[in-house]
Amino acid sequence: MLTVRFFARLREQLACEVLEIPCAPGLGTVAALRSALASRGPVWQQALEDQNLLMAVNHSLAEPATPLAAGDEVAFFPPVTGG
Repeated sequence: MLTVRFFARLREQLACEVLEIPCAPGLGTVAALRSALASRGPVWQQALEDQNLLMAVNHSLAEPATPLAAGDEVAFFPPVTGG
């Protein structure tokens, strides 16, 4: 299983904080997972298409090509600004 967490406005847009997803062969990278989630419908597609969206795997920033394995925790979150 993969644990997928959404933070900030993504959590609000999707009305979802956490998902447990079976680790299927087609979900071998962060990009593949993102694409699979976006296919869940228009709201998901809109929320996940943001090119500035940040991703982390097991609490480390990740790139689209970052590989995934069973037991990984993947997080999606918007860029954070402060001042």
